[in-house]
Amino acid sequence: MALEEVYQRNLHHRTHRAGWLRAAVLGANDGLVSTASLMIGVAAAGKTDLLLTVGLAGISAGAMSMAVGEYVSVRSQNDIEESDRKLEIEHLAADPEGELLELQHIYIARGLSPELALTVAQEMHKKDPLAAHLRDELGQYPHTKARPIQAAVASALSFTAGGFIPLLGAFAPAIGAQAWSIVAFTLVGLFLTGILSARTAGSKLLIPTIRVIIGGCLGMLITAAIGMVANISGI
Repeated sequence: MALEEVYQRNLHHRTHRAGWLRAAVLGANDGLVSTASLMIGVAAAGKTDLLLTVGLAGISAGAMSMAVGEYVSVRSQNDIEESDRKLEIEHLAADPEGELLELQHIYIARGLSPELALTVAQEMHKKDPLAAHLRDELGQYPHTKARPIQAAVASALSFTAGGFIPLLGAFAPAIGAQAWSIVAFTLVGLFLTGILSARTAGSKLLIPTIRVIIGGCLGMLITAAIGMVANISGI
């Protein structure tokens, strides 16, 4: 098989999407659930005249919070990867023979004979010992490298997109229908988010979609209960 064919086949795998898929799915789901829960809680507290303002404020604050949170989190992962890289460079400079044996033992643990494992480790050390250790010892691959800006942008945009779905419920003509409209729009959004995340990840549709819907419903239910308690208490 030609190298180009191997490359094309690898493109069908979904590991390279890990850097942004998790942030995008989390952002969309959080945008739906947090915005809907916030608006339903306000509606349950009897503050229906504030629904649109609360929804927009929730989307803006949530999108920025998600973006900053993702950036800081993923950037911390970058710092760990870079720290491991520098440490591996020091180890290779101080004890190349020890590092060679370490790589040999890794290959033995994966099923190679000691002789073949040593040969493979030697060949790897001849070409690029640092890359070999980062890949086979530490599990660092270029296609799974953490990308903070990409994760932050994906998170903020998906949160905003998800948040605008329940916001549509605020435009219901009847005040009493607003909360139910928010719930209905949110359920549709959760259903679509579940399907989209499952399709993008290449997994089966049913279980991930049900998981997303149940989680969203629990969030809305708990917030609605808190809003009702606040309304009864006159808060």
